[in-house]
Amino acid sequence: MASESEENGMEMQPEVEETAYALARLKLENLLNKSMRIRMTDGRTLVGLFLCTDRDCNVILGSAQEFLKSTDSFSQGEPRVLGLAMIPGHHVVSIEVESESLQTTTHGL
Repeated sequence: MASESEENGMEMQPEVEETAYALARLKLENLLNKSMRIRMTDGRTLVGLFLCTDRDCNVILGSAQEFLKSTDSFSQGEPRVLGLAMIPGHHVVSIEVESESLQTTTHGL
């Protein structure tokens, strides 16, 4: 009996799939411990170090700070220190990696 993908004329190529998975994993690994800004559906913004994610796109930030959506467009407001924070994937609107974080490289001893 033919599989559903073979019936549709689409065969999965395991090598291509593994390569795409490896590239995606490498990109995520390169973002570890980089400073990120995550905007959420309720208007809050969290800034912290990217520690991990999962298949549901939940994100864990370390040393996180929360910024509330301010009515005044000129002021960001006082940050609230959260520490370790988990952001559910369905609440994420956008993720930005801070440019200074990408430019600095750390070398292990």
